[in-house]
Amino acid sequence: MKLAIATDAWEPQVSGVVTTMKRTSVVLREMGHEVQMVTPEGFRTFPCPGYAEIRLSLKPKRQVARTLDEFAPDALHIATEGPLGHAARRWAIRNDFPFATSYHTQFPEYIRLRVPIPVRWTYAYLRRFHRPAHTMLVRTLTQKKWMESKGFEHVDVWPGAVDTDLFYPRGKGALSWPRPISMYMGRVAVEKGLEAFLDLDLPGSKVIIGGGPDLEKLKRKYPDGHFLGPKFGEELATLLSAADVFVFPSRTDTLGLVMLEAMACGVPVAAFPVPGPIDVIKDGSTGAMDDDLKAAVFRALRLDGEACIEFAQYHSWSRSVQRFLNTQKFRNETSVVSGLADNSMPSVPVAYSRLNEPPQSE
Repeated sequence: MKLAIATDAWEPQVSGVVTTMKRTSVVLREMGHEVQMVTPEGFRTFPCPGYAEIRLSLKPKRQVARTLDEFAPDALHIATEGPLGHAARRWAIRNDFPFATSYHTQFPEYIRLRVPIPVRWTYAYLRRFHRPAHTMLVRTLTQKKWMESKGFEHVDVWPGAVDTDLFYPRGKGALSWPRPISMYMGRVAVEKGLEAFLDLDLPGSKVIIGGGPDLEKLKRKYPDGHFLGPKFGEELATLLSAADVFVFPSRTDTLGLVMLEAMACGVPVAAFPVPGPIDVIKDGSTGAMDDDLKAAVFRALRLDGEACIEFAQYHSWSRSVQRFLNTQKFRNETSVVSGLADNSMPSVPVAYSRLNEPPQSE
């Protein structure tokens, strides 16, 4: 099958969305599918206002249409609501071509943190964007219920995944600062709520991995924090394994892929009890959630990492991408099932009601 995927989120941007779309394209090809990625590469771009690391494509409609015409996909997935997503959506509607979309980022809440735009306006815009899609994918069951409460239709769940070939326990020797080491990894931006972590009075050391628009400001404000900047691959996994607790202070993420990566390294997670963490953390086993983030950190520090590792290993990319495939509508077909047996991926409500309880056997 030939799949086209349009995404405005792509390298050099570092985010969970970029990781998800890159890894999905790789696994699809490994399954034997032909994949055309429509990304900002090859387009004239300009920096997103207020977030220069994100590059937006300039007037991409004709080039996107030409790319899709030449590729002649069997299915189209639109991963973002930016210029490329709009161009792909326009092509699909003009050609009466079925397409699916996905929702990775709480844009209404993100935007409200930066500019005084009412969230209801942004949700209205998003409903209009996603309405023509036969399926709108979100990352968790909690997010599905939330979007449906906001008037979105045809919402389904695309489970998150983690690369356990890269993220696995590597020992604690990579960091020599006083312990316990509390770590954050991800974008350093206002929507991630990092100050809620950095303001905590905790023993040991705080380590922050990642870059973003607030990096320099936070380095100045919190000189006791260890800001390591962006890290990748083996170095990132080694540093993550060296933490004693992973702190996830965001209240606006739809999933938080980094939580699964931390768990795969045997590191329990501390977070607020909000969408994202609620769907990923088994409180008291793989992490701790509390409205008092400091209390969550201390509870998480008492946990054994073995439960985290077991939980993360269940969330493979093959399972996640198979679920993605099963929700796509192919031209002249209603769905596609390829690669795994039907019973290897339960229906979404069942799968996600059990998200925190991996089955005993496969």
